Amino acid sequence: MRTAFTELVGVRHPVVQTGMGWVAGPRLVAATAEAGGLGILASATMGLRELDAAIAETRGRTAHPFGVNLRADAVDAADRVDLLIRHGVRVASFALAPEPELIARLADAGVVVIPSVGAARHAEKVAAWGAHAVIVQGGEGGGHTGGVATTLLLPSVVDAVDIPVVAAGGFFDGRGLAAALAYGAAGVAMGTRFLLTRESTVPDAVKRAYLERGLDGTVVTTRVDGLPHRVLRTDLVDRLERSGRVGGLLRALANAARFRAHTGLSWPAMVREGLAMRHGRDLRWSQVVMAANTPMLLRSGLVDGRTDAGVLASGQVVGLLDDLPTCEELITGVVEQATAIVHGLNRTV
Repeated sequence: MRTAFTELVGVRHPVVQTGMGWVAGPRLVAATAEAGGLGILASATMGLRELDAAIAETRGRTAHPFGVNLRADAVDAADRVDLLIRHGVRVASFALAPEPELIARLADAGVVVIPSVGAARHAEKVAAWGAHAVIVQGGEGGGHTGGVATTLLLPSVVDAVDIPVVAAGGFFDGRGLAAALAYGAAGVAMGTRFLLTRESTVPDAVKRAYLERGLDGTVVTTRVDGLPHRVLRTDLVDRLERSGRVGGLLRALANAARFRAHTGLSWPAMVREGLAMRHGRDLRWSQVVMAANTPMLLRSGLVDGRTDAGVLASGQVVGLLDDLPTCEELITGVVEQATAIVHGLNRTV
């Protein structure tokens, strides 16, 4: 299935596996690439040397294009960009809008730049700065999310820009891909659906916890890091919702220290990242500290398997999932179903 997105990136199918922290490692990314989609390696939870090794491992597992997700506000963002260029990574995706200079450096080196956006005005801004495509996530999506549904947000972005738009938030099968194409998108991006595949390294017990959820099994909370965050409803999340600000701040400080030790960042570097996070956003310092808390809460669940002590980011689509396909089975099934739907519509109109 060829679209403007597949032509731009050089993949066979317009299906993207998103850069989920602690989940999107070399095994999952390479399996997605081998199946014809675009796998995106999550780097926000990695130190620079760890990222270097992860890119090399992914390259060793597949010769097909893949991407790396970067934090535009990271203190070592420029070093990470140099790393992508040196390794010849095909795609750089960003959760926040990168500065025009960063986009230009990547584009000059032949790297495709794809920021994620949550509003049409954001898409217009990064398109004007030279971004090659955008991923737009509606409120159904997991992790940090907005309040506008994909069915409204997607057409507003498609109408606002003339670069390829990839739709995220609520997608899991070929019906969603066909619908996204009908809206004018050039592909779909999925997170929770890829988390629940056989190549995902998330512990089996955690995968079962996801598969047991219904459509009401997620909640949007600001108690994880101060920003709206869609996660599974768990006893821990309920406790976070009930906890006072002081208790939450002390817990966040402890987890910030653990994350510093894991990544090798110095305390001054973490402070600089906190300042970068506050720039352009109305965040209290307590919220900045809480943001450093997030990676370790996610790691407890997604890596350590601690459903009792970890936070499990999830899209609403989890309530419709009941299996663990391989990436090959998933992508092939999505594309075949979407193709059949599109051809069927052509015969009936």
